[in-house]
Amino acid sequence: MSEDIILKYESFAIQGAVFEVYREMGSGFLEAVYHECLEKEFTRQNIPFISQTPIVIAYKGETLLQKYVSDFICYGEIIVELKAVKEIAPEHKAQMLNYLKVTSNRLGLIVNFAAHPKARIVRMVM
Repeated sequence: MSEDIILKYESFAIQGAVFEVYREMGSGFLEAVYHECLEKEFTRQNIPFISQTPIVIAYKGETLLQKYVSDFICYGEIIVELKAVKEIAPEHKAQMLNYLKVTSNRLGLIVNFAAHPKARIVRMVM
């Protein structure tokens, strides 16, 4: 593995939890089901996380009333966004880039539980 992978041990731990949820549940459930399962798996694996985190957005220094809500922020640094869709679309990637931009976090993981034969994870670095 390359040493330039940011937060590699943390992201590998998250990926392990994702694959464990997929191994147990498979595909076909709603995103909310995977969200709850992943909360339980993060807890089991001692992965620190905050669920359904409001993300403040600012415009020219002024806080907007509109907020993003990320599915998870793990280790205080990694945004994890869950999907249960046929495939990750460009708008999902744009959403993650916006999350990274407004939080100044550097790493985001988009997890698609509807992929087959295993969950698909798109790693995005800012």
